[in-house]
Amino acid sequence: VYIRKHPLEIPPPSEKDWIKDDEEDFFLQDPDRAFDALPQPVRMIHKLVMLVFENAMEIIERREALQEAQKQKVQAKKCFPTAEFQVTGRASCLAASGKYIFVGLSMGLAVFQGSDCKQVCAWDTAKTEICVICASALGNEHHALLAVDELGFVWLFCFHKDSFLFIKNLNEVEDISKRSTCVEVVLSQGGDYAGFPNAGKTEAWLEIYRLPKDSWLKEKENSPGTAAGLAFRDRPSSHGSTPGLRLTLLQESLLSASKTDVRTGLPMLLMKVKPPKPITGSIFKSPLDALMKVDDGSVFGLGHNHLINDSQWEQQEATFRNTYQEYLEAEGESKDEISRHATLHFLLPSQILQVGPEIKLQPAVPAGISVHWDGSHNLCLYLLNRPFREKVDVDPKPEVVWPCAAPIACSAVSSCCRYLALACEDAAITIWDQHLGYPLTVTALLDERVIRSMHFL
Repeated sequence: VYIRKHPLEIPPPSEKDWIKDDEEDFFLQDPDRAFDALPQPVRMIHKLVMLVFENAMEIIERREALQEAQKQKVQAKKCFPTAEFQVTGRASCLAASGKYIFVGLSMGLAVFQGSDCKQVCAWDTAKTEICVICASALGNEHHALLAVDELGFVWLFCFHKDSFLFIKNLNEVEDISKRSTCVEVVLSQGGDYAGFPNAGKTEAWLEIYRLPKDSWLKEKENSPGTAAGLAFRDRPSSHGSTPGLRLTLLQESLLSASKTDVRTGLPMLLMKVKPPKPITGSIFKSPLDALMKVDDGSVFGLGHNHLINDSQWEQQEATFRNTYQEYLEAEGESKDEISRHATLHFLLPSQILQVGPEIKLQPAVPAGISVHWDGSHNLCLYLLNRPFREKVDVDPKPEVVWPCAAPIACSAVSSCCRYLALACEDAAITIWDQHLGYPLTVTALLDERVIRSMHFL
């Protein structure tokens, strides 16, 4: 039997066996192309042309893939105006409610039908520019309307069919020099409650009203003269009047409007919410005094009931400044000032706002409000169904306090009033489920972004 001494090996290829394209006898590989050979300069040009062609095809394929991906995306629909409103003066704001569109003008208010853009009626008794409008449908063709003029006065109207019914100026005062100003208003869905931040010369507060919409709906068929004096259309212009003259005209218009209909139900002031006071040294002499002020401990407080005295605060402040002096000098020191602007949201009944069994809540009627002031870490929740008191509840205590790691920059509530979004100054966004009372998600934006406003889509 023959046995091989060494295993069978495949010999490695040698350089002389490689095929070289530049050899003169390459045509022998394909006899059919024996006469297709080109001289050397032409072959080089051919290679360059093919390289350019391949690069061009790659660019074309990438562009086609990009166009195909763009086609699969949802394209924004371009909308063009189909109609326009013919207004007198300058339009500064608008709000929609039901089939009507309310427009704030330089000399009053105007109402248009959304279907044909025709003007229904106008109101120009006060001869002042309307800067902010908020409207809500009450039912049975009634609409509640809050308007803020250029002087910061809040006007409350009830609109029915083709006429305005002036109800009240919510922040009117006897001495107009001591007036408070307002820049925004909030009206709950259904028109049950209204609120707005008010600011005076030295203080700021938030006013919450309950609107008697049931009485407005019952009085829908009032006498024709009830609102006749409030729906004027033709009045002489006062664009060139001085601020003092406008204030005098405004006082006269408020006096005349207040005498139009005394039978109409007036809104009731529920509470005045003031900004949180800065935390200072303890006012208690003993721990027992502090415990007497503490509730059952089921909710967080605002941090005012503590036992830290002034000397401890000063020592902590001195230690902090010595440790982070270079950072304080780089960013600049800022003095703690009382907040003058508040953000308000009306909240429907949920597990967060607990009420007693004697109070019956309606699912579509707000049960509370959420408030946060500029520069504050706390989101405060207040109940609207408070026991009736002859005296207005000034600076009530919040039922629930949500502390945050950084000052709250802005907030938003979904249209269903179930989800609440909070954005802090450290660019962290938290989405809360108000019915269940826990956060759904927390997102932190990179690059230290500053969040100014949020909206649910």
